Amino acid sequence: MKSNVGGLDRALRVAVGAALIVGAAIGAIGPWGWLGLAPLATGLFRFCPAYLPFGWSSCRASSSPSQLEQKP
Repeated sequence: MKSNVGGLDRALRVAVGAALIVGAAIGAIGPWGWLGLAPLATGLFRFCPAYLPFGWSSCRASSSPSQLEQKP
């Protein structure tokens, strides 16, 4: 499973997911807050299945070794 969730995206998913779960656990926002498990899980695993059909990725593009070679 290749990562498709980058740094900022990951941090936001974990923060929002945790906030929703805490809100549901203390009864502040009702049972809908348990939907925060989805963004929390995708943030922790750095993989979002919803990105696949669109070919999206919020990860930075990695440089291949050939791009790193210096020209003479």
